[in-house]
Amino acid sequence: MDTISKKIKMINKIKNLIKNNNLDGYILPKNDKYFTEYSKLNNLQLVSNFSGSAGFAVILKNKNYLFVDGRYTIQAKKESGNRFKIFEIPYKWPKNIFKDLKIGFDPTLFTYNILYRYFENKCNLVAINQKLFDKNSKLKKDKPFYILRDEVSGERSNSKINRTIKYLKKKKLNYLYISAGENICWLLNIRGNDLPNSPIANCKLILTEKRKIYFFSPNFKVSNIKSKLKKNKIDFFKENDFFEVLTSLNFGKFCIDNQTCSVFDEELIKSKFKIDHKIDPIYYFKSIKNKTEIENMKKAHIDDGVALSKFLYWIKNTKIKKITEKKVESKLESFRKLNKNYLFPSFDTIAGSGPNGAIIHYRSDENSNRKLKNNDLLLVDSGGQYRWGTTDVTRTVCFSKPSNKIKNIFTRVLKGHIAVAISNITKEKTGHNIDKKARKSLNSAGLDYRHGTGHGVGYFLNVHEGPQSISKNNKVELKEGMIVSNEPGFYLEKNFGIRIENLVFIKKISKKLKFENLTLAPIDKDLINFKMLNKFEKDYLFNYHLSVYEKISKYLNKKEKKWLINFL
Repeated sequence: MDTISKKIKMINKIKNLIKNNNLDGYILPKNDKYFTEYSKLNNLQLVSNFSGSAGFAVILKNKNYLFVDGRYTIQAKKESGNRFKIFEIPYKWPKNIFKDLKIGFDPTLFTYNILYRYFENKCNLVAINQKLFDKNSKLKKDKPFYILRDEVSGERSNSKINRTIKYLKKKKLNYLYISAGENICWLLNIRGNDLPNSPIANCKLILTEKRKIYFFSPNFKVSNIKSKLKKNKIDFFKENDFFEVLTSLNFGKFCIDNQTCSVFDEELIKSKFKIDHKIDPIYYFKSIKNKTEIENMKKAHIDDGVALSKFLYWIKNTKIKKITEKKVESKLESFRKLNKNYLFPSFDTIAGSGPNGAIIHYRSDENSNRKLKNNDLLLVDSGGQYRWGTTDVTRTVCFSKPSNKIKNIFTRVLKGHIAVAISNITKEKTGHNIDKKARKSLNSAGLDYRHGTGHGVGYFLNVHEGPQSISKNNKVELKEGMIVSNEPGFYLEKNFGIRIENLVFIKKISKKLKFENLTLAPIDKDLINFKMLNKFEKDYLFNYHLSVYEKISKYLNKKEKKWLINFL
């Protein structure tokens, strides 16, 4: 059966479920039951062909709708526009389109918070405990979890557990239900192999105020770590034992996280316990990296900077007529693989040339894979998981003399990037305030971009982690030790895309909080209109490239060194 026939069959299966349950429609999300950003299984893609990391479909009896945010509007139209009507949130909300309709959903794949955000109480939402794609979800047996050494984590799990219990007692909570695997990874200093691009362990956990831990996962995944974690008073259970464990606990107040506690699990907990909805405190704890984590992240970025600089030298000094976007992806990966500490990509590489660069989270396939052209801009957004650190970097390069229009726009993006990099965080305090600085130069020319300026980054975990970010709506106070990306951009549909991204961490310098760059890779000077930069910006650029040269040049060959020194 070909791919199109499979998709039609799956849609028909959903429509039969709608008919058999007397529904008007059914919601199909991108996420799995662990609510991770990148999963090995994506039923939304199987049905709609949409490959982005965020979105959901609403399938009615006779129509199909796909909802995405501004990062994915162009991509969704290209991938799914033939069979789905595409709507961009926040300009179109399902709550305003499907009023009074009876719409089904899988309660293991949604939280009440998500449902309310998109549908409020304007639809009649019905939980349907029926798995649609069991046959499609049979994946290869995953590898077991493993433990990080203390010299890698920088803080023992015992200390982290004590910190979390202190929070429970302060808030007068009896239980914390940790439904996000990434937070359990941080708490217990474990990692796993359950996601394609993140070393996450898919599992769930109940922590009590009396320091008892109930850990839920398949048995084979914890067989090799049970004995090492015994000191932390952990009892291990299968995932299906969750309700049985709940019934064995004394009555008390349960803290659950709105973002990752499913409707199904919340209803089970609610059947016996009083619930307190709070953001899992571990998100905040792990957002502040300790000294060991920062030092290891610096090492990972030196490794990554060498690979990326070698790649940039190669792409800028190669005849590109026979190079495709797929070739760009594989070549960059080959440079990263030269390093013994490199494990795998932290996300699928974005290599968008020409008009494909205007698709913010573009992913090439056999149909879209373009050959590079001399007058193209090439936007490459990529990252790696290293022992021990997570990287994410974007560079935009040209292969011939760019037009003044492109140089001016690139320079405005660069000015925004520098404005973020030199922020006085003590004064600005939040990503909301810093985001304005990133857009100032673009906005002055009537230009903007439809994504945040920066996201939080995990320590050998997810490449996207909160609660901090640099965006219009994020008002989380930025603290020493947090890591965020700095990535303003501009995208002209069907023409080109520009983005400049570094990862930065927050450091206290002379009693002021400032950003310090982690990413070490040159920024294409051929795209800069230096007349638009003031002296301070020119000095920043010089000092940045000096830092890049000083830290990575010894790992480059003579030709690469000579090329890199020309950035000074």
